[in-house]
Amino acid sequence: MKLVNGMKVAEFKKAYTLPFRVEIPNSNDEIISKKSSSSSRIKFIKRYLYLMFKHQTSLEIDNILPEHQNILWINISAPSLGDSLMDLSSRIMLSDRKIDLFTDKKNVKIFKNDSFFSSVFDEDCQMYHKQYDLVIIDSYSTRSIRVKAKIASLVSYVPMFGYYNGPEVNRVLYSFHQMNSLLGYKKSDNEINSIAKPSISISKQDQKFIKGLELPQNFIAIVVGGEWSFRSFNRWDLLIHKLIRLDSNKKIVLIGSDNGIDSANLIVDQFPNNRVLDYVAKFTFKQTTEIMNQAKYIVCCDGGLMHAANSIGAISVALLSKLNSDMQLTSVNKCFSLYDDSNVNNISIDIIVNKCMEASNLAEKSLLNKLK
Repeated sequence: MKLVNGMKVAEFKKAYTLPFRVEIPNSNDEIISKKSSSSSRIKFIKRYLYLMFKHQTSLEIDNILPEHQNILWINISAPSLGDSLMDLSSRIMLSDRKIDLFTDKKNVKIFKNDSFFSSVFDEDCQMYHKQYDLVIIDSYSTRSIRVKAKIASLVSYVPMFGYYNGPEVNRVLYSFHQMNSLLGYKKSDNEINSIAKPSISISKQDQKFIKGLELPQNFIAIVVGGEWSFRSFNRWDLLIHKLIRLDSNKKIVLIGSDNGIDSANLIVDQFPNNRVLDYVAKFTFKQTTEIMNQAKYIVCCDGGLMHAANSIGAISVALLSKLNSDMQLTSVNKCFSLYDDSNVNNISIDIIVNKCMEASNLAEKSLLNKLK
């Protein structure tokens, strides 16, 4: 049986089947149960036909070869900060090659002056004279294929997600295991799992700038705000009261983006004498990440700064909802996670305090080990 123009029904499995040999946390079972739905098939067929329309079908290859030294990576299908940090995490496996990145405009600031990307672009007009040996495409979305066909129309490409669409997946583990597959499985699955984490480069200038703030010793950084109500905690003041009761000398530093400004104002008003410092929406994403790097530990919800904390190897307590720790974290992360199916606000304050104590103990042990 065929779907269209020689495309076999079996190829539809690419939309929900992992393209590498190892199993990682995913929601494929849920998707498989719906695989016959017309909407899923239509989306798959549209992508297939768009590749044909843009004359790209014959340019797909299976592996990144030694001669592929000058590479363009297109990453625009999932433009959130957190997703980009996860999806691009395996770039460390290409450190012996020259890689340029084409990404969403809001992500340029994260990957500019990156240790692994030579140049970062967000407009195709910036790239007319660029020549590449290979293109890595994040997925076969029409947006990504359109960019690829416009700036590197005759260049071979390899997919990261390809047709894979719909199933939730641990994006960091996916990125690393797919890259390992594309490179010919040069590392064992255990080796991949042992290095699988996001990464971010913080300039010496940003490090120096944050050092100049003279932040208090052993402070706790709390990320307030959030884009989605189900993963935006609204009882930070109660948590802070309990943490301060446990240690009257403890200082709290609030961080986050614009969506946390109102929450920060309400919290700071409750704590006189600079017990709580407000740095929400005051600095760039990377500068805020450096603040987390200086903290004893971080408390946050699922979001871009949680993934940034994992990128720098910081100790954290993360409140999760909808997607649990198997889908969000790896064994490399120093993250104590708490989960509720429907909303992070259902998580008990006392349970969060207990996790904070675990994070504090780990931070103190880590400091002692450094001093040995």
